[in-house]
Amino acid sequence: EQGAGDLYACCTHAVLSGPAVERLRESKIKSIITLNTIPIPAEKKLDKIDEISVGYFFAKAIECIYSDMSLGKLIDRVGGR
Repeated sequence: EQGAGDLYACCTHAVLSGPAVERLRESKIKSIITLNTIPIPAEKKLDKIDEISVGYFFAKAIECIYSDMSLGKLIDRVGGR
């Protein structure tokens, strides 16, 4: 109504409790980006929800810790530095 273009949202953990799914379904949000840290049950999945896997990052972090390497470069890479 105020001239905004497409609406996008992001969150770390998609808890989707209570009426969240219905509210998101009915919202004008085009896409919701979330991490896959909490499984989304099939009945709560929406076409507009895109999950990003944390598996690679966690695996690399564990590898760094067990190899006694700094996490700094891994964090810089994820942060876009």
